[in-house]
Amino acid sequence: MKLVQSYVCGSWQIGDLSSAQVLYNAVTGEPIGQASTKGLDFKNIVEYARKHGGTALSKMTFHERGLMLRALALHLRNHLPELYKCSYQSGATKADSWIDIEGGIGNLFSYASLRRQFPDEYFCTDGDAVPLGKQGFFMAQHILVPKEGVAVHINAFNFPVWGMLEKIAVNLLAGVPAIVKPATVTSYLTELAVKIIIDSKILPEGALQLITGSAGDLLNHLSYQDVVTFTGSAQTGAMLKAHPRILGENIPFNMEADSLNAIVLGNDVAPSDPEWDIFIKEVRRELTIKAGQKCTAIRRIFIPHDKVNAVVEALKAALTGLVIGNPANEKVRMGSLAGQDQKKELKAQLSKLTAESSIIFGSLDEVDVLDADAETGAFVSPVLLYNENPFSSVLVHEVEAFGPVSTIMPYHHLDEAIHLTKLGKGSLVSTIVTADDRLARQFVLGAATHHGRILILNRTSAKESTGHGSPLPLLIHGGPGRAGGGEEMGGVRGVKHYMQRVAVQGSPTSLTRLINQYQPNAETISDGKHPFRKYFDELVIGEEWVTHKRTVTDADIVNFANVSWDHFYAHTDHTSLEGTIFEKPVAHGYFILSAAAGLFVDPAKGPVLLNYGLEECRFLKPVYAGTTIGVRLICKQKIKQETKSEEDIPKGIVKWYVEVLDQQNELVAVATILTMVKMK
Repeated sequence: MKLVQSYVCGSWQIGDLSSAQVLYNAVTGEPIGQASTKGLDFKNIVEYARKHGGTALSKMTFHERGLMLRALALHLRNHLPELYKCSYQSGATKADSWIDIEGGIGNLFSYASLRRQFPDEYFCTDGDAVPLGKQGFFMAQHILVPKEGVAVHINAFNFPVWGMLEKIAVNLLAGVPAIVKPATVTSYLTELAVKIIIDSKILPEGALQLITGSAGDLLNHLSYQDVVTFTGSAQTGAMLKAHPRILGENIPFNMEADSLNAIVLGNDVAPSDPEWDIFIKEVRRELTIKAGQKCTAIRRIFIPHDKVNAVVEALKAALTGLVIGNPANEKVRMGSLAGQDQKKELKAQLSKLTAESSIIFGSLDEVDVLDADAETGAFVSPVLLYNENPFSSVLVHEVEAFGPVSTIMPYHHLDEAIHLTKLGKGSLVSTIVTADDRLARQFVLGAATHHGRILILNRTSAKESTGHGSPLPLLIHGGPGRAGGGEEMGGVRGVKHYMQRVAVQGSPTSLTRLINQYQPNAETISDGKHPFRKYFDELVIGEEWVTHKRTVTDADIVNFANVSWDHFYAHTDHTSLEGTIFEKPVAHGYFILSAAAGLFVDPAKGPVLLNYGLEECRFLKPVYAGTTIGVRLICKQKIKQETKSEEDIPKGIVKWYVEVLDQQNELVAVATILTMVKMK
């Protein structure tokens, strides 16, 4: 029998087999292998992650970590056939496996691309600098640095690959190593994915460790520098969250628990509308994908009371003829549950729900399957229940049957539907299907406090919608209350979860040198050479160029109005200025910016390739004819760009802080402009 091993402390290991757990093929019921972690030294595992993985990752910049994730995603794509073949053993169809495997790889790609929103440093700033002194000599800046710990991911059984990849993509980009503990029942698939990753040698040693089996006393060895994430049942999550070590060390704990997610059919939708078909297809899909074993699956269906019968008939028709069976068979559209234990648990939860609700479609006791045995495999049929008294019922809003089970309930007006969704006491996602954006607005603003994500589904969004049950890497995945109160992924937000935020106070010069980004009033330097004559490599943060000056004339203002076609009264009409802040016609703000560029640009061909854009601009004081202006151009920040091919010119983006001053040395405008500059 195959040994499902753990990868810890730099090698593949198996614990004491006398206490091993046998893993089964969910389709055939045959044993696949056995896993055990008894005897593994969890203290050493944690220390190994910090010493080896953490040390290596913290020395890498965000850009280096992002490129590492991209290389890993590309490598995993080369091993799709073997991953799919293994996934079928968990009862997942090809479509189910695509979500788990290629969806997980997609997360790696997303976070690899996210590197561009971070500096090419191993730390990052958080928000803008905060001035603290009246004269500009004291300020503060929040920065984020990688925690000196390990990310411990305790995952559920339903997504053995995606569950791992969607989490490690975030902590690895942040610069923190991971210890992944998947649910043992499907850990054989996670083991295969990790073997592919480890064999690639793309990650630094110690950046990823795998535990296939019990977590033992792992939590006892964590500290305040570590982070724990959990995906699974609310009951297990609450137990882990209350662990003495978690509480005593104030260890960040992010929980994403299974919740009673809802979908609402707007009372504006009629059977003849496109939204009607969209609704039926969405419910059918969420009921059957992964055989309903999704933390985001639809558990509660709220229908306008006068449309219940029509919806019931439409859903029955959509589910009738569904081919259930061996997921390796191309005709099969729904596979099995992950195992017999999951089947027993599902039946137990369904028996609770039937105390208040009645089954109107399907049965967990009888199911027709293709190319499989319904008894030896963990097969069930989709089940629809109906509850006509959702306000007086309790269990339908508290009990989750983790499988292809959902309950239909009526409502009379949208406020009732909003209230009913809230009775689930917090969910990961809720959907409203409506063609009326006023109803959508009412629902979102009314229900937002109780959901981590809300999907507005109509004929337009459905063209590209990823669906009710699809968490996306750049959006938060989590929810309040029963859903765990946590947030996973979420793009930049998720990365910051694994970093320590610290407010640094000091002078503008000190902070400029700390974060490599010029701050107003910091010391500047100049060697007398125009900065536009310098290559990217030669430029220094804080390098300054002070221009000659020019006087703005009436002709400048008139000519710019004619060239730009901007004849706004404040620039051109002497008779309309009464009651305004202007004494006489004022120069266009964009003329001041253009004139500033004329002063600071060095016209000859050189290392500057092009003007890349404008990030911010403020016009602070009116400029009238007769005002003399000059410019201070300061190198604010340098961002190295990646070369995309051997023919690509090595280059970077330089941000310049532009100060436009008048003859009284007062600021009339400030801006940040960007240029693309060649490397030497």
